[in-house]
Amino acid sequence: MLLKSDNTRANFMARPVTLFTGQWADLTLDTVAQKAASFGYDGLELACWGDHFEVDKALESDKYARSRWDILEKHGLKCFAISNHLVGQCVSDKVIDERHKSILPARLWGDGKPDGVRQRAAEEMKSTARAAAQFGVDVVNGFTGSPVWHMLYFFPPTSDAMIDAGYREFADQWNPILDVFDQVGVRFALEAHPTEIAYDIYTAERTLAALNRRPAFGFNYDPSHFIPQRFDPVQFIAAFPDRIYHIHVKDSKVKLNGSNSILGSHLSFGDIRRSWEFVSPGRGDVDLDGIIRALNRIGYNGPLSIEWEDIGMDREHGAKEAVEFVKRTDFTPSNVAFDAAFASKE
Repeated sequence: MLLKSDNTRANFMARPVTLFTGQWADLTLDTVAQKAASFGYDGLELACWGDHFEVDKALESDKYARSRWDILEKHGLKCFAISNHLVGQCVSDKVIDERHKSILPARLWGDGKPDGVRQRAAEEMKSTARAAAQFGVDVVNGFTGSPVWHMLYFFPPTSDAMIDAGYREFADQWNPILDVFDQVGVRFALEAHPTEIAYDIYTAERTLAALNRRPAFGFNYDPSHFIPQRFDPVQFIAAFPDRIYHIHVKDSKVKLNGSNSILGSHLSFGDIRRSWEFVSPGRGDVDLDGIIRALNRIGYNGPLSIEWEDIGMDREHGAKEAVEFVKRTDFTPSNVAFDAAFASKE
């Protein structure tokens, strides 16, 4: 049973601006929806944690999925994607430890033995695809984890064969999951990110190649993860114009001072000694205007979903400021050359 609200693009004069609820999971969905509507958002991207979208409940009962839409519609909001970053991370991480226990429900952590955690996480991602289809959205955003991230710095000496084996392992883990995504007509969008199988342009290319470029797999584009890596986020859009399945609007600011490292120095977010921080959109080093122009060039018409993270700012102030900034910055492309009016009719 498809429980989809009227999500057509015709309802919006411009790209809809949504709020990702992952950083608001301490609040009920009804509370977040009320706040987002009052701030001026067009919709929500629902996180699969907290009470916002629970995969197991969505598959158990149509009434649960309908209850999510009832809350959204009560506040005049849409939904275009759900996100299951935390479970996805546990599918392919080579090291499974207490950090993963802290992000998983007990039913998936189980006894904590790594192979079992990975297997249960993989089954949950298949279920997430089915729940998304049941709910009526066709994109699931998330993380994948990585069998090779722990070998990032090539010491002890790391061979090409070891990295190749890691990408094959990733493909073996994710192809069965993506088979289910194909079966139900939903796409998976990896948020390219340090600690994932793809974190820059070259690793994204390698990831697509490992999966034989199957269309079920693309990217949730988040430029804030590229700024600290010191490459131009616009180039990622140019490299993968047919694989940008969803957008996160998030900002980050680099603060190298001659004493710190771009690696973060094992310092917590908010520590003044850190070399970079996530900041509210418009307050960092992300060129949103350049990104909007790149999205216009590739014809991306989906939502711009604000993932709000700024440890130095009240989140309600930031979320309201962010939606105003994004709506002010977004624009549709021109359908006429700017100098056409200068041409002689003769």
